[in-house]
Amino acid sequence: MADLSTPLGQVVGKPTASPLAKYRNLHTVGDLLDFVPRRYFEPGKLTDLSSLVEGEDVTVVARVDRATTRPMRQRKGRMLNVIITDGVHELDLTFFSAYGHEARLVPGALGLFSGVVGRYQHTWQLTHPDYELFPPEREDAAVEEHMGRLKPIYLPAGKPMPSWKVAKVVQIVLASLDEVPDHLPPDVRTRRRLVDLMSMYRLLHQPSTDKDVSRARYRRKYDEAFTVQTVLAQRRVAGEGLQTKPRLPIAGGLREAFDARLPFELTAGQDEVSAEIAKDLANEHPMHRLLQGEVGSGKTVVALRAMLSVIDSGGQTALLAPTEVLASQHFRSITSMLGDLAEGGMLGGSEIGTRVTLLTGSQPAGIRRKSLLDAASGDAGIVIGTHALIQEHVQFFDLGLVVIDEQHRFGVEQRDALRSKGKQSPHVLVMTATPIPRTVAMTVFGDMETSTLTELPKGRSPIATHVVSNPRWFQRTWERVAEEVRAGHQAYVVCPRIGDSEVSSEPGSVGTKGDWSDEDVEVIFDEDEDVSAQPSTRELRSVLEMETELRDNPALAGLRIATLHGRMASEDKDAAMLSFAAGTIDILVATTVIEVGVDVANATVMVIMDADRFGISQLHQLRGRVGRGTSTGLCLLVTETESEAVQQRLISVAATNDGFTLARLDLEHRREGDVLGARQSGGKSQLRLLRLLRDEDLILQAREDAFAIVTADPGLEQHPDLRKVIDSALDEEQAAYLERG
Repeated sequence: MADLSTPLGQVVGKPTASPLAKYRNLHTVGDLLDFVPRRYFEPGKLTDLSSLVEGEDVTVVARVDRATTRPMRQRKGRMLNVIITDGVHELDLTFFSAYGHEARLVPGALGLFSGVVGRYQHTWQLTHPDYELFPPEREDAAVEEHMGRLKPIYLPAGKPMPSWKVAKVVQIVLASLDEVPDHLPPDVRTRRRLVDLMSMYRLLHQPSTDKDVSRARYRRKYDEAFTVQTVLAQRRVAGEGLQTKPRLPIAGGLREAFDARLPFELTAGQDEVSAEIAKDLANEHPMHRLLQGEVGSGKTVVALRAMLSVIDSGGQTALLAPTEVLASQHFRSITSMLGDLAEGGMLGGSEIGTRVTLLTGSQPAGIRRKSLLDAASGDAGIVIGTHALIQEHVQFFDLGLVVIDEQHRFGVEQRDALRSKGKQSPHVLVMTATPIPRTVAMTVFGDMETSTLTELPKGRSPIATHVVSNPRWFQRTWERVAEEVRAGHQAYVVCPRIGDSEVSSEPGSVGTKGDWSDEDVEVIFDEDEDVSAQPSTRELRSVLEMETELRDNPALAGLRIATLHGRMASEDKDAAMLSFAAGTIDILVATTVIEVGVDVANATVMVIMDADRFGISQLHQLRGRVGRGTSTGLCLLVTETESEAVQQRLISVAATNDGFTLARLDLEHRREGDVLGARQSGGKSQLRLLRLLRDEDLILQAREDAFAIVTADPGLEQHPDLRKVIDSALDEEQAAYLERG
């Protein structure tokens, strides 16, 4: 008899097991039983032809009514056309090669047919469908067998192994199994009204009714949630053993002095979140908190107050920003807010002051050496930088807090590398306006403490967003930009490319990497499957050609236009941004280098070219650059896509300014990502049936059960079957990821 770890080949033979291993990565009995059917159908019911949808999967029990062959016009061989019927409706089957089918698909033959519905000359048809014919001598028994229960559909039609063949393999495997040990304790199954594991497998793969399917899928979803929650519970228990130094502000210290100088009153939300962070910083266990808030909600001020508390306690802080433009702006903004408090040890500096140091990859050698020395000696209480901060030779005297801005722009390894620079585990605060799907997933699972800023500063106006998809409106777009500029405001025009290049034939590609800087290339097309899945031969707009086009546009005559992109030298980028901030540039044509942190209150309009080539979170980040003053912001999403799905995604972005609503929409598009590993989004997830937005109540129940078990039995010594499942759920990469926290 077999168990879940038995190789499939030992049960069904290597020839049968081979395609399952090759095409679906199913190697063991457990792998196959965990291969959940995509859907089920009730045999004998041909889909109503009046409701067929092109591209829809159809599986029917039907009889061959007639069959004809004819020579192919363009090549050798014969084409076979078969008409099948369920006695009421008819459907065409087309085989471009009659060989192997002509002798089998004869009038009167009864069988199971599966394929993708297509349309040809006003007729619905299946092209090269999968089929299984019933033996004439036992047609009634075969039909009764198929009519007696729901049929699982494992794969789309046309795949190497038809679904009914997979079902036959599953039937053999189930018959070979001993009773499978259930990793869920009996009291949990009873409390949550869950079927046992063996029943789940039988009901998933051999259901008789929809109720069977529902019971099996519910147990499977609970298992997925419970597995993740058990891993996170073990991680949380282990994390309680990590020690770090409490970081508290002091009377008469930096934070107190900074608060006294603030020219505005903190919002109630900022006060509340600051209190949550202060409580975490006072703990002997490292903080791991997400600070999420709309663009312009005041996250930076909250983070700076936390930094000053750490400096008061004798520690240092590091602020990691994704681009040099943003790092430089943070440096200017923080030094400006602190004034002489940022000039510790300098002539005219405050006696209680510290130093703020900037560290980027493009700094001259002398300045860079000085910045490295300030960080290593502890003279710099705040070190702001890009990826340059995580390089091996960068050292800190006593790193107490790591602040990561726009965390979706960094990989797990990059974030971990900076955290490792503390003598003890530093506190960590990550900030974002629109969380990535994996972040949303981890907050739903309860792995990350979350603080949210929902209020906007007083006087901040909302941003109006419109989709411009009709070519007749394109010129009106530039006229609208001109109206804003001539009213005394400024505009951004965002393009997905820097300069001219050959259009790649690869789906989702916009040209050679040589057309990008590191700052620009890492964020395009990393978000939505429906973007990258759409092949594009249309040349996308570039900054350089857009600048020329705008200069030649009569509506913009006389306006001052400049460019900004990642290939420019740092001093040129800074000069462009400073000029734009000073109002000497009317229209700034840029790449996504302006996505985060660029703050020009007078900028009221943004035009995003080829908006369909950006992800949901990115569009929200970009439009947050306008409307930062008292005047209403306007964002125009220009697209030439013909995809209804992509257009609907843009309409959804235009319909709301709520970043949290968009984060959940993003999650629906991109899936949760690998919640136990480093992948930030996409379909490769441990979660096959569980959906975070739909199953939050179930996830909370699983969390309650998992934490109760792990609290009483951290090593799962009393639950060996559960421990075995947890160990098999993590590969080496995932285990290492969780080790790092």
